[in-house]
Order: sequence, then structure tokens, then C-alpha cells
Amino acid sequence: MSILMEVVAEQWEYRELLVRMTARDLLLRYKQTVMGFGWAIFMPLVNTAIFSVIFTRVATIDVGTPYPVYAFCGLVAWNFFASSLRFSVTSLTSNPSLVTKVYFPREIFPFSAVLVSIVDFAVSALVLVALMLYYKVAVGLPLLMLPVVVLAIVVFTAATALVISMANLFYRDVKYLFEIVIAVWMFATSVVYPIGRVGGKLGAVLALNPMTPLIDAFRAVLLDQRLPGMAFGVTFAASVVFLAGAWVMFHLAEFDFAENL
Repeated sequence: MSILMEVVAEQWEYRELLVRMTARDLLLRYKQTVMGFGWAIFMPLVNTAIFSVIFTRVATIDVGTPYPVYAFCGLVAWNFFASSLRFSVTSLTSNPSLVTKVYFPREIFPFSAVLVSIVDFAVSALVLVALMLYYKVAVGLPLLMLPVVVLAIVVFTAATALVISMANLFYRDVKYLFEIVIAVWMFATSVVYPIGRVGGKLGAVLALNPMTPLIDAFRAVLLDQRLPGMAFGVTFAASVVFLAGAWVMFHLAEFDFAENL
């Protein structure tokens, strides 16, 4: 516990550097692009259109709400998670001079990737609101739980970002395996179809996926006017423990970072 308090206090001390690093990464991400933040909207919309054709014309499924809203809602949450990890995985190895020559909390790199993706998340959320208005999706009191749900997603994402950024520094194969894992992981999560409808042994395995309760909770408070279930509470608590453990593990491994760059 003392180590955890130490790393949190140190991160708070370097909070201004985290803000500056996030601003730098945000500018670099969209530098010399024509659409800029438009990419945060364009890709989820394209994927929504594709999956809408598949699940409303080819293999029809009833999700209880207009399917484009259902799919876009899942994609907004998933793209934040996937984008955060995609930039986190190489966040240490792509900054060797800073990691080896200047001292500051190295977790700033993966945390910065997560914060940049939160900006994209906020931009795409505006389109989600527009879709909800277009399809006349009503909201209720459970919407007050939205900040808690978003916080849970951020906590789990930050913990995973710490682990994979560190893993890629020690084993460079991770960045190649990541693209395969993240693609499979998406279809093992309730992003574009309800995972709960998958039965048998496969359904039992998929039920262990921590991202499904988080995305289901995101939809529940936004689209279904209901509070998240117990699975969300368990996942949130486990995510907090996961973040604490990953942060401490990351801090203890920092002494070996320079030797592996």
C-alpha cells in the first residue's frame, strides 16, 4: 500500500508534465491530417454502417433499440479502449531518449495515450447524442450513473495500458500480437451484437470478458434507461484492483527499462 501511495503522489507531483505530454501527443496524432478530429467520428460511423447492413439485412437481430444507435454506442466505448491501447503499446519504446536519460514517472507515457483517446471519445460521443436525438431514444435517471460507468472503462483501460506498454518494452513481439488480440477481442465483446445470446461453452468463456459488462453498462444507462447490473460492479471493483497492481508492478520494473531500450 505504501508503494501505491508513493507512485500516486509522484504522479500528482508531475501532473503538469502529464498535461503537456498529452497536448503534445494530441497534436502529433492529427498533425498533417485533413480531417483532424473528424477521424474520431468517421471510423465509428463507417463501422456502424457496415454492421447495420449485416445485422439488419443479412442476419437480422433484435437488440431492443434502433440498431445503428446500438452499434455506434458500443463502438464509441470500444474505440476508446482499443485506441488507448494501440498508442500505449509503443509509448515507451518510441521515446527511448526520454525514458533512459530524464527522470520522471514513466507511466506518463501510457497515461498520456489514454487521455488523448478520451478527447476522441468525447468528440464521438457528440455524434452519439445526435443519433439518439434522431432516433428519438429517450433517457432517464440512470443517465446520472454515466460518469461512474465511464470512469470504470477508463480505469480498466489505464491498467491494461500500463501492462502492455511494459510488456512491449521487454518483449517486442507484443506490438505484433496486439493487433490480432484486439481484433478478436472486439468480436468477443458486446460491441456490435449481444454476447449474452451466445450459448454453450463458448458463451461461458465469453462471459468472462471484462469489457462486456463495461460496454453493457454504458448502453444500459444511455439507451435502456436502467442501472448497470451486478456484473458491472464486480468488474469495476476488479478494475480498481487491477490498476493498483499494474501501477505498482510498472513502478518496480522501471529500473530495468533503460537496459531494454
